[in-house]
Amino acid sequence: MIEARGLTKKYGETVAVDNLSFEVEPGKITGFLGPNGAGKTTTMRLILGLDRPTGGTVKVNGKNLSQLAWPMREVGALLDAKAVHGGRSAYNHLLCLAQTNNLPKRRVHEVLDLVGLHDVARKRTKGFSLGMGQRLGIAAALLGDPSILMFDEPVNGLDPEGILWIRNLMKALAAEGRTVFVSSHLMSEMEYTADDLIVIGRGKLIAQSTISEFIAANSQQSVKVSTPQRSELTAAVTAAGATVRDDADGKLVVLGLTPAEVGDLAFEHNVRLHELALTHASLEQAFMELTAGSVEFQAGMPGGPDVLASGKVN
Repeated sequence: MIEARGLTKKYGETVAVDNLSFEVEPGKITGFLGPNGAGKTTTMRLILGLDRPTGGTVKVNGKNLSQLAWPMREVGALLDAKAVHGGRSAYNHLLCLAQTNNLPKRRVHEVLDLVGLHDVARKRTKGFSLGMGQRLGIAAALLGDPSILMFDEPVNGLDPEGILWIRNLMKALAAEGRTVFVSSHLMSEMEYTADDLIVIGRGKLIAQSTISEFIAANSQQSVKVSTPQRSELTAAVTAAGATVRDDADGKLVVLGLTPAEVGDLAFEHNVRLHELALTHASLEQAFMELTAGSVEFQAGMPGGPDVLASGKVN
């Protein structure tokens, strides 16, 4: 388990983490979400003891990481897959880590097999692709067979097969009762993978809940309707107080009414329906709704006033 209480980190006048309190429970995959600059990486560094907090505490399995004799046996982490000496082979990189934590050599071979790098184990890492480097970072995190795993953007650089592999690996680790804490910008991947969510913005806790609770609390229910009598249905549901818009498929999306209410109105007005379905917002939609006020960098859209018809910036 990971427990943060009032965790705060300041860099001069900048508050990167602001009185953050949360728990990451074992046996689950907990997604750690937030816009760029929200403080996710800083929080993970504080958990790992790579930075000292300005205030508050954070503990792993009830202890400060600095109190652990063999930290890799308690916590495995992937924060930066590039943090490897390019002149070393994958095997030697992992062997050095194993020796510093009194781990047997056989464990190096085990994790290389697990991540699929056995055939390139003796090659220098400077020739590794981004995906291979990511697999090596995951191997290092697993080296001590820890009860807590922390991954920052674990699917970065992986191909579809690799993404499926790391997704299944994390689920298997959680099923063994381990604590799995994952930071990612890929909302679709988190929706497939995570059980719980911790969402922060500008260093503060915004939400902590299950995936389903988060989506339900931060998105508006809508009903998708397909009908040859679009104008008649639009008039009926609008008169009942609903809002109607078109979706990308040319169907109607009704906000503010349940499917049963839309169906009743259609029946009352002799409107034929071809489709009537409740739609659920995606994690990405709910996340964007909730964090809209916490985005540090706001980008403009193409075609703004500084873009000329020729396509050049003025």
